[in-house]
Amino acid sequence: MNHILILCGDRQLAGRTADYLRLKGYRVTAHTDPQHAITAADNQPPALAVIDLLLAGRSGVEFLYELRSYPEWQDIPVIITGHQHLDDIRPFKPAFDQLNVSSYLPAPLTSLPQLEQEIRNLLQPATV
Repeated sequence: MNHILILCGDRQLAGRTADYLRLKGYRVTAHTDPQHAITAADNQPPALAVIDLLLAGRSGVEFLYELRSYPEWQDIPVIITGHQHLDDIRPFKPAFDQLNVSSYLPAPLTSLPQLEQEIRNLLQPATV
């Protein structure tokens, strides 16, 4: 069973997302505090991370720089979510590329089934 790490500034949204993904068969830890998320990832390495672009006190990109500094987490798929329109995230695009972000899903336009489909796509082994 794949472990999904969620880091979201909104406790209720993190909880709803985690509950939905658990119903779909994933092990999920949801956090609102970046430091708690790093500690949790140390204890239970994630197969994939879903990170909110804007967090209290720092950005999801800053958290991702820290996450990617650990060799064992350099290759895990990362989905960034946010309330920003695609045009508004242009300044983050170089960092997304450098940090190997798998996808950006605008939160207001992305349903939980769409998020779960993206997770499933990223966790499926590549077919040759």
